[in-house]
Amino acid sequence: MSSVIHTRGLRKRYGPVHALDGLDLDVAPGEVHGFLGPNGAGKSTTIRILLGLARAGSGIVRVFDANPWRDAATLHRRIAAVPGDVSLWPNLTGGEAIDYLARLRGAHTRHPEYRAERARLQDAFALDPHTRGRAYSKGNRQKVALIAALSVPAELYVFDEPTSGLDALMEVVFRDEIARLRERGATVLLSSHILSEVEVLCDRVSIIRAGRIAESGTLDQLRHLTRTEISFEADDLSLVASIPAAHDATHSSGRARFTVDSDAAPSVLPLLAAHPVRGLRIAPPSLEELFLRHYGDPAHGETEADAREEGVRA
Repeated sequence: MSSVIHTRGLRKRYGPVHALDGLDLDVAPGEVHGFLGPNGAGKSTTIRILLGLARAGSGIVRVFDANPWRDAATLHRRIAAVPGDVSLWPNLTGGEAIDYLARLRGAHTRHPEYRAERARLQDAFALDPHTRGRAYSKGNRQKVALIAALSVPAELYVFDEPTSGLDALMEVVFRDEIARLRERGATVLLSSHILSEVEVLCDRVSIIRAGRIAESGTLDQLRHLTRTEISFEADDLSLVASIPAAHDATHSSGRARFTVDSDAAPSVLPLLAAHPVRGLRIAPPSLEELFLRHYGDPAHGETEADAREEGVRA
């Protein structure tokens, strides 16, 4: 098995709306794969199809070399999933909901190993398991779903905006848990709007736009698709003017700034070294810059068709 998740030409329509329009996605065993895109780009539709909650219109979709629509019951014994908006049974306590969800995945909730792991996670996420579901805030409902997913070992974890509603301290706890999963060799598909979170956690990233993958690769590979910023202390831009590869040169607060294609950055350094340059800073493009390369125009973040897709799903 070369990929835990494999799609080719995946399409899905909701009436006239093309939610997915030929999506190609591969997630390798043992990797943490970031799945990025704004609301309406097709992330949640993709995840629903991968979990067997929606049927693909056309194309190929395989999870562990199985068809998630036909083999959903079997696959869910190997998958743990957390949605971005969690609903709980109002009369069950958080602990009861965690145990119930664990039993659905085949766990023996009286087993000492399970109980110890659940207790560790409840402590880490600062969750009171005795509160009933109707009294939980959004963040605490999210904690219940995360603890339920993480308490039972899985081969594939699918997180759709998992830290939605969590505070900064709990986001750090979540990052620590992802590191634990990586050490165990589990595979993770992480859909998130928090680009700094993805940048820290993910081995590879796929950016989805209008139902298709716009870019996919490691962060180093994607950074080579955009420009690196270079700045140094200077009175003017005269030195920058002598650098053929320089773009977007500016001068402010006693610093000259310009960008170069990432592949050209090594050739610029000898040119700067030949001068008494002070305070040199080289900033590789962040994931935010890579993301905005495809969504820099706010009007492109959510098209009319995207908005209709959200309405259909609601």
